Amino acid sequence: MSQINKKQGLGKGIRALLDTIDDEMQAPKEGVPAVSGQNANTIARIPLDQITVNPKQPRKDFEEQPLQELAASIKLHDVIQPVTVVKTGPSSYQLISGERRLRASKIAGLTDIPAYIRTADSQGILEMALLENLQREDLNAIEIALSYRQLMDECGLTQEQVSERMKKERSTVANYLRLLKLPPDIQKAVRDGQISMGHARAIIGLDHVEQQLYVYREITQRGLSVRQVEQMVKELSSNDAAPIAPKGSAAKLPVAYKRIEDNMASHLSTKVKLDRKKSGKGKIVIEFYNDEDLERIMSKMNL
Repeated sequence: MSQINKKQGLGKGIRALLDTIDDEMQAPKEGVPAVSGQNANTIARIPLDQITVNPKQPRKDFEEQPLQELAASIKLHDVIQPVTVVKTGPSSYQLISGERRLRASKIAGLTDIPAYIRTADSQGILEMALLENLQREDLNAIEIALSYRQLMDECGLTQEQVSERMKKERSTVANYLRLLKLPPDIQKAVRDGQISMGHARAIIGLDHVEQQLYVYREITQRGLSVRQVEQMVKELSSNDAAPIAPKGSAAKLPVAYKRIEDNMASHLSTKVKLDRKKSGKGKIVIEFYNDEDLERIMSKMNL
């Protein structure tokens, strides 16, 4: 029986526990009393009501079914891998890693949980939480990108320093960070697994938000592969080169009209160009990328 088949044969709840085990860590023996005054860098069972979650924890989404499965396993086997906390007071701790285990323990009805107790300053706490969280294999690309951004913005690290700490190529870190430049709808699709990071990286090659949203719709509606998206992006980029207007031929669009242009582009999900002369006359140019896109725009306009 292959190693893969063996793993697939495990019960879901047991697998959820085993996936979190670090071979170098040993859980405290059963029956160790809950304590509130342990020395730093030790292992102890800590009352759940003394642990608060780090408000800057990068992971926000926890699926309910796996959480319930983990809680069921904890009822039978207790928590195998301790969570990691930092001591913040005589009887208070802040969680560094293990929020999923903490949540499941509460569901399972535990009153305390095994924990590694560490010491760190406020910036060290955040950096430790982010670095430990990034070691997980189930983070999506947007969660990883947000964690890298937090390390840079709040811990004062450069891209190079982040790559060194994570043992990643600098280009890898840069590619994740570029995902945060995508429109919120596309970021959510990556986070929810509707499109892959490969799809998202291809979309980033387009300069205009309207084009990015158009390609995203095509991916979700037609099930395009990454290679197909790359080809679509290439074609859109080659057709996007507009002739340079003679100097002074066009006045800058007033703010109020620029807002109208942006609102129309957002409503129609395509590129819109509004030109207005001093006399008040003007024209509106609405782009479409194929016949299906034209039909979509006409439907939006109730035509």
